[in-house]
Amino acid sequence: MVQIKSPEQIAKMREAGLVVAAIHAATREAAVPGATTRDLDQVARKVLAEHGAKPNFLGYGGFPATICTSANEVVVHGIPDDRTVLKDGDIISVDCGAIIDGWHGDAAYTAFVGSGHSPELIELSRVTEESMWAGIAAMKQGNRLVDVSRAVETYIRRQPKPGGGRYGIIEDYGGHGIGTEMHMDPHLLNYVDRRRGKGPKLVPGFCLAIEPMVSLGTPKTAVLEDEWTVVTTDGTWSSHWEHSVALTEQGPLVLTAPDGGRAKLAELGITAAPDPLA
Repeated sequence: MVQIKSPEQIAKMREAGLVVAAIHAATREAAVPGATTRDLDQVARKVLAEHGAKPNFLGYGGFPATICTSANEVVVHGIPDDRTVLKDGDIISVDCGAIIDGWHGDAAYTAFVGSGHSPELIELSRVTEESMWAGIAAMKQGNRLVDVSRAVETYIRRQPKPGGGRYGIIEDYGGHGIGTEMHMDPHLLNYVDRRRGKGPKLVPGFCLAIEPMVSLGTPKTAVLEDEWTVVTTDGTWSSHWEHSVALTEQGPLVLTAPDGGRAKLAELGITAAPDPLA
């Protein structure tokens, strides 16, 4: 069952989304050479406390930290610790969430640590982020879930990969519904699988976390012995971007973007829904 939200509930999710945006800003600033991934986790904990919000990752299925910190070949669900020290030239994806009055926000970004990153890595992150926005732009009344998947996949497949070959669209992980829980129906693939059909229609009150994960090589992943950390099976580096998005009568509202997605959607010829907290 897909949970359909009222305008009042979407406003509450927007509150949670703005806390997530604040965590992103603070952890991005802290992701410098010499910092540990646990340092980033502590920064996130401080932001949550300042906003009176609860973490939705800590304790989820036994997850031991407030955020996920996934560096280089780690795709998702990396556990912050004192051993992982960020180095110049690394990339790191930070995935985090917040709960306000029982309503969830969830988003991720990829950051460049230090300098000297290759054009291949810069393009990897750009392609992943832009494919997320293509998916967000497909959040239109009358579309179906598969249209979001198709938009993400089509964007990625149309981008030339520096050095040749194809990007790997991670197969085992994708987006999801979000609301009174962090992960809810429906599951959102980042590619089209015709066996799954078209999926539900997108109607006002439909909320999705759209999160493409893309590697420089394989779409295949493996889980390490800690039972959380997901890596590419060929060791190639990957990028992960995510926003929580609500479809309203006035169009899409990017709940976890500071401006509600207004500027980026305007570039794509789409008018973002008014911010209910403005």
